[in-house]
Amino acid sequence: MATGSWKEVLSPALTTSEPPPIFDGTTRLYISYSCPYAQRVWITRNCKGLQDKIKLVPIDLQNRPTWYKEKVYPPNKVPSMEHDNEVKGESLDLVKYIDSNFDGPSLFPDVDIVYAPFIERFQPALLDVRKYDITEGRPNLAAWIEEMNKIEAYDQTRRDPKEMLKPARNAFWLISEVCCCHESDSLRSEFLFKSS
Repeated sequence: MATGSWKEVLSPALTTSEPPPIFDGTTRLYISYSCPYAQRVWITRNCKGLQDKIKLVPIDLQNRPTWYKEKVYPPNKVPSMEHDNEVKGESLDLVKYIDSNFDGPSLFPDVDIVYAPFIERFQPALLDVRKYDITEGRPNLAAWIEEMNKIEAYDQTRRDPKEMLKPARNAFWLISEVCCCHESDSLRSEFLFKSS
């Protein structure tokens, strides 16, 4: 993986502003800072040392600009990437695309890094909401998290865990309420917090 001390300055997420010039030869990765699917592609870009070749265009998902759907990516999801006069989407497809079409160290077959954004969100959420430590009794998982946290390309994409706790609390509440309407408390607990 690419190393070095590249620390990019992140611009604010775009809302209703004017779109960047589309198909002008610039490779752009459209992301949301809060989206784990977008983060895995962002990490890939960083691991390959492509910060100067693939420009980040952050989108505010709560106030998505209309030009994004109309001019860039009709499915209106992130991540997407503009490259060679095409726009592609779907995070794992983009990870593979970047790995095969750009210089830098190959990430395949070892792509554990693509799971880091999800663990980054689940670990503090479960600890905060359910007082459940996912690493307890799982030394391999604890070691994996420790190793992921040492990767600078990943570290540059990490968000403050406190930013992610509110949506997690809301998601747990929503799932809990939906299950409560249909099943007993014991079944709801088994469904939500089964540890295997």
